[in-house]
Amino acid sequence: MEFEIVFKALGESTRIKIVRLLAHKSMYVCELEAVLEMSQPRISQHLKILKQAGIVNDEKEGQRSIYSLNLDHIKSTFSDYLLFLESPLSHREDYKLEYERLCGLSDNPQIKTCKSF
Repeated sequence: MEFEIVFKALGESTRIKIVRLLAHKSMYVCELEAVLEMSQPRISQHLKILKQAGIVNDEKEGQRSIYSLNLDHIKSTFSDYLLFLESPLSHREDYKLEYERLCGLSDNPQIKTCKSF
């Protein structure tokens, strides 16, 4: 699922900062270095992860790249995630086993013991 890739990429505070900064304006790595007071290799590694997740775009300007937020992808991913959360669990083939276990919780003796404490 693509959700894991996006959420994993967003699961680090520096990358969240980069995304927020890019939401403000497109930036070069050197600008991100100055704002975040981090080295170029560290910034580039974070940008690579964000780019692989489709969260940021880069556009070459000669030898340098300018990074921008891929808002269309972010909106689409979060919209799809909301649909995923709202879809009935019983209709999800990829959650068939979990749904069956969920339906059987009331008959599970371990659960009855756990809830009685």
